[in-house]
Amino acid sequence: MIPSDSIAVILAGGKSSRMQQDKALLPFGEVNSLAEFQYRRLSKIFSKVYISSKYNKFDFNVEVIEDRYKDSSPLVALVSIFEELEKLEEIFLLSVDTPFVNEMIIDTLYKNNCSVDVVVAESNNGLEPLCAIYHRSCLVEAKRALEANRHRLHSLFENLNVKRVKIEDKFAFMNLNYPYEYEKAKKLDFMKSTI
Repeated sequence: MIPSDSIAVILAGGKSSRMQQDKALLPFGEVNSLAEFQYRRLSKIFSKVYISSKYNKFDFNVEVIEDRYKDSSPLVALVSIFEELEKLEEIFLLSVDTPFVNEMIIDTLYKNNCSVDVVVAESNNGLEPLCAIYHRSCLVEAKRALEANRHRLHSLFENLNVKRVKIEDKFAFMNLNYPYEYEKAKKLDFMKSTI
């Protein structure tokens, strides 16, 4: 069960180069943007939801945690989040472009939450580092990786205590990287009932 005081952060600071426009701002569902879609649904199950980005580019009321480093990567976001929220011991991270990760999946991660650095979903495609619970204990190694310019979260995991949680759902981790994937996602019937 997801603890009542849990915090979620939506990662929306990517370059969206394959989409050729900022995917976080694309209309989705009944709202103006994918970012707002993710924010609204996560707000139903978390006590607080933030968005991580280079700057506040959103047209709805949300607290944005801005990157503290010039590079753009989930690692930069992770370090910036823990530096900004100094008293927070753990956070749930979700990429803005995975709108089909549902409450059942998130709940499964929390049921497996324990004394490790990261609890991460594992799909048929492998680890899903942008659907995971990160503990503050990962921060030292994350900063070390950032200083060494090693931005891949998969590489970071090699030096952390990671619990993998297998998720058997072939649609949940469908990323919206390309325009055709975005168009396909808009047409899926179960879009409005993900949470």
